[in-house]
Amino acid sequence: MPIALDFFVKYGYWVVFLWILTEQLGIPIPSTPLLLTAGTLTATHQLRLPFVLVSALAASLIADSTWYVFGKRYGSAVVRLMCRLSLESTACVRKTEGYFTRSGATALLVAKFVPGLGSVAAPIAGQIGMGYGKFVLCDAGGVLLWVTAVTVGGRFFGDFLKRNPHALSWTAHFFGAIFALLFIGFLVWRMLQRRAFLRSVRMARLEPDELKRMMDDGQPLFIVDLRHPLDYLPDPRTIPGALTMTPDKLVEQSDRIPRNEEIVLFCTCPSEATAARMAMRLRGMGIHRVRPLRGGFDEWKKLGYPLVDIAASAAA
Repeated sequence: MPIALDFFVKYGYWVVFLWILTEQLGIPIPSTPLLLTAGTLTATHQLRLPFVLVSALAASLIADSTWYVFGKRYGSAVVRLMCRLSLESTACVRKTEGYFTRSGATALLVAKFVPGLGSVAAPIAGQIGMGYGKFVLCDAGGVLLWVTAVTVGGRFFGDFLKRNPHALSWTAHFFGAIFALLFIGFLVWRMLQRRAFLRSVRMARLEPDELKRMMDDGQPLFIVDLRHPLDYLPDPRTIPGALTMTPDKLVEQSDRIPRNEEIVLFCTCPSEATAARMAMRLRGMGIHRVRPLRGGFDEWKKLGYPLVDIAASAAA
């Protein structure tokens, strides 16, 4: 038996536990190839499915509980940190907040199935003040659904190999290379997706000092604050004159967006993800004078530029 496969069979439960614990703590190492491999080995009875499930569940609960506590104590700062570590940092904040807004605690049941959201859901649950008992119950249910689905998929592949001895022998011989190719391919695909998106963002974004100069010059501007209501909790202020709207509302009211003014969108997402996506979407609807603000609300605030209460801005 090849060394890599022998090591995995001998220490498989510990490998699953430590790998998933590391991933859920924020290190972007995808666990799907590992769980597929573990599922394949359960078909040959070299690993036992219940023990694989327990190992994955224990690792996820430890990591998620840690982030839950941090989210409860430090709020959106922790959420943004997690998204910067995530392979899906360009979208994870908005997606996760949207799931919680629509589904509440049941969002935890599906979060593990959405790339980049599994680890971010826990600090958001803490941030919104969800009870720990309710959090653990829903989180454990989501983890078991996710791990079972992936490992059972691997088990089907293992059953196929059992019925084809030559394929089983070939797979066992090249086990290490196959796993490495799956892992590297997954990483490369995600990185290429993210680089393409970030490149489009950098080409279009507006610098904060340029926006400040346009405001000082009295230039007509249509500024939209795309932050989620959860993002207002630590600092309920916004840029003067900004309208607070969710992305869905902005699309619904796109006919009211002036075509003869500069349209500026901002958020608190890593790499201005939400603002950039909405800018691209509005351009697809024929609204071309639209740009995301570089650094969003956080960069504007960091530079010491004016801010007003959200309520006062809405009234104005």
